[in-house]
Formats: sequence, C-alpha cells, structure tokens
Amino acid sequence: MQGEGPSAGRRASFVRLGGCNLACGWCDTPYTWDGNRFDLRAELARQPVEAIVDRALAGSPELVVISGGEPLLHQLQPAWTRMLTMLRAAGADIEVETNGTIVPTAATLEPDLAVRFNVSPKLAHSGDPAARRIRPDVLAAFVASGRANFKFVCATPDDVDEAAELADRYHLDAPVWISPEGTTVEAVLIHTKLIADRVIERGFNLGTRLHVLAWGNERGR
Repeated sequence: MQGEGPSAGRRASFVRLGGCNLACGWCDTPYTWDGNRFDLRAELARQPVEAIVDRALAGSPELVVISGGEPLLHQLQPAWTRMLTMLRAAGADIEVETNGTIVPTAATLEPDLAVRFNVSPKLAHSGDPAARRIRPDVLAAFVASGRANFKFVCATPDDVDEAAELADRYHLDAPVWISPEGTTVEAVLIHTKLIADRVIERGFNLGTRLHVLAWGNERGR
C-alpha cells in the first residue's frame, strides 16, 4: 500500500533501491545507504531485473513505487530502463520517490512509460546542507516535466512555513503535499496535530503516513 502523497491508500508494491546522495538525520530507511551503521553488503543484494519485476508484480498491484535511498542514482544503468519497460508492459502505473536533486533522464521520461514522480525536497531539519538538498535546476526540470507532485516532510509549523517559502521561490505549482515526520504511530499523530492548521493556512494538501499507522516501523511494509 502506498502510504504517502497523492496515491496514499492505493494497492501498491515497492522496489527499494540502495544508495543515497543525502544523509537525512530522520531517514526511515538508513539501512539502504548508511554504511557507518549498517552492513550494506548484508542489507542490499543484486538481483536480476526479471526477479525484481516478478516480485513487484506478485499479487497484481495497480501501482509499483520505486523508492530508496535515492532511486534516480540508478537511472543510467541499462537495467533501470528494462525494469521500467517491463513494469509498464505489465500494465502497472509507476511512481518514483525522489529527493529532487537528480534530473530524470530522457529514458526515464519516455512518454510510453508514463512514470510519475513524488518529489520530496528536504528541509533544514534533515541536517543536509542547503546546497546539497536544494537544486533549483533540478526542481525546475521536474516542474517542466508535468509529471511531478511535491511532498515535504514536516514536524512543526515552522517546517510548513519553510516548505511554503521553497514552493514559492521555485514555482512548485504542481500539487504540494505535507506529510508528518515520524516512524511511530505516536510521532505521526503528534506531528499531524502540530502542523494541520498551518498546512491548511498555506493552502497545501495534508497527508499522513498510512503504512506507519498500520504497521509501525516494520520493514517490508
């Protein structure tokens, strides 16, 4: 099930890829990229594209979400295009979860694939330097693609204000969603209550994290 953004609640399967070019302090999947805390050789495994696609399509989901880490780090590999092509040929809608710092290639934007992007620029509370987490040229490319929704993870009203300033500065005119930060039910509910009024005031869409509410921080969910 997709837990966040405009497709929240849709039956979905996930393809989670390793590696990330950021290091958010509150990241809920650090085992995909943080070699200081995790044995990435044990956490990540190479698999044939066919095996990845077969697993993603098990149960006939309408939606396949490609996540990470930062999945667009892999888009220059031939296997990336093969995976997208096979998923689309099977009739699946495809969403890519990205931090908005890497421009999608022409192959990723191939019209027949109809890939959509959930772009989640990181705010100051992530701990990443602004120059790494905010790339104006990349955000402009996503806006120009016409295939992006923008999502900000917020824990406080000030975070929502920061998201509003970025959305205004970089003309993020596509739908903007705010999701509460948290990997526990308690944290998600607390942050939702803290930010809800400000989200409405700013004219954004308020989302949640359905997967956390349903399963907590259980892996594979």
